[in-house]
Order: sequence, then structure tokens, then C-alpha cells
Amino acid sequence: MNEGVIRQTDEQPSVAEALLDLLAGDGLPVSEPHPCPYLPVRFAREQGFLSDQLDGEVYHELMALGFRRSGRVYYRPACEACQACVPLRIDVHAFQPSRSQRRVQRRNRDVTVRVGPPDMTDEKVRLYRQYLHSQHPGSEQGDSADDLEQFLYRSPITTLEVTYHDVDLRLIGASLIDLSTRSVSSVYHFFDPREARRSLGVFSVLTEIDLCKRWEVPHYYLGYWVAGAPTMDYKADYRPHEVLIDGQWVRRDKRPTSATVPRVG
Repeated sequence: MNEGVIRQTDEQPSVAEALLDLLAGDGLPVSEPHPCPYLPVRFAREQGFLSDQLDGEVYHELMALGFRRSGRVYYRPACEACQACVPLRIDVHAFQPSRSQRRVQRRNRDVTVRVGPPDMTDEKVRLYRQYLHSQHPGSEQGDSADDLEQFLYRSPITTLEVTYHDVDLRLIGASLIDLSTRSVSSVYHFFDPREARRSLGVFSVLTEIDLCKRWEVPHYYLGYWVAGAPTMDYKADYRPHEVLIDGQWVRRDKRPTSATVPRVG
């Protein structure tokens, strides 16, 4: 995708104003159709832009328009024949873990959780590479230190890192989360494949929802829910949750059973 580039200077309007102008005028570039990474029989297109720096409050507003961030790229689906990608968020004060999620919490009672600024280390590069090769074999996602830095550790907005350690304080998982006063947004989580029995992906979501409660942040954003896609469908297991339909957040107390939903935005 040939993304538009937005950089704030003294001569330019603010990032927020530039974005509003682009969105109002339908001025954002759209990618060419390509195989969908979530539903293999379909093709996908995205609308997006690049930004070297963006305020977290602006990003919160963008998420209400269906956008997500990957590195410096902000994008949303622009598929003509499919509306399967649906933004999903958790109302952290209404959320109640399921029985299986509580079991995951008990299984990880020995885990030490640390929160701090993102800090890319050789240990994390090794962990990320092990995770990628085990969980996403054949992925086009790069596994070099530079790839990891560009993807996760060179953030254009306020981002924190949450790390997970076993009883010997060995790193077994790491998450990156984006912050605003009104939301925390999950960016990515990777873990030691040898610790699969712990269900660290589930544990990280539950932990980060608890962090939102502690910080008095009302919503935790999990990105796109894609019914029928193994890597994305799990998000509907956190209930109650809200999905963005026709520009409005709609609460769901039960797990939806259909992938057919109205287009967002």
C-alpha cells in the first residue's frame, strides 16, 4: 500500500486537523487487492497513512473510526465485498472472566508481571523469533532485530511494555500496549512456545484488563474481531464486549455466531 505520510511541522496544520481533512475528503490512499491474511478465500484492501508521531488521544478517536496501528502505519479495512473485520473493545468495569479464563489466571499465579517503557533486548529478539516460527510458520513477517524494532519498539505514540516472567524470572512473554486517557489498546503479544500450556495469550489479555482497572481507564481495545479466523475469532470470548457497527459501539453479552456484520465507520 502506498500510504500517505503525515508529519507535523510548524508550517503544517496539526496532525488531528490533517487527518480530519483527509477523512472528510476521502483523501487517504487505498491498497490494491491482496490475499486476506485472515480469511484465505477472500481478498483484502486497506485505507491508511503513515505518521512519525501521533497523540494518543487522536489515536483513540481514530479507533472509533475503525483504524488500527501497525508500526507507523494506521489503517482500516476498505474491502468492497466483505465486512468481516470488526473493531472490538472491552468495557473493563463490566467485564467478567469466564470459568476457563479464571483457570488460566490460577495456572499463572507464579508469573511475575512487569510494566515499563518498551525496551528491546537480545532476549526479546530471540523470544519473538521463537514465537513467530512456532505460531506463524511461513509468515511473511520478518524476524530480524530490525524488523522487530520497526514493528513494535519504535512507536509513534505513547506505548508501554508488559513483560511476563516465570519463578526464575526468565522472560516467557511480552506485550506492547498503546495508551490514552480513555483507552488502552493491545498492539501485540508474543510468548515462549515451550510455555504453551500456560495460555499466556489469554493471561496477557486478562492482566492488561486488570491494569486498565487499576489505571481507571474505561476501555481495552483488542483490535479486529474476525469470525471464523482462528487467530482473530478468540477475541469474542471476552464478554461482555462492544463491537463497532455503523459507527456505533454495540454491546454484546453473548458470543456472536455469524461473521456477517455491517461495515464499520
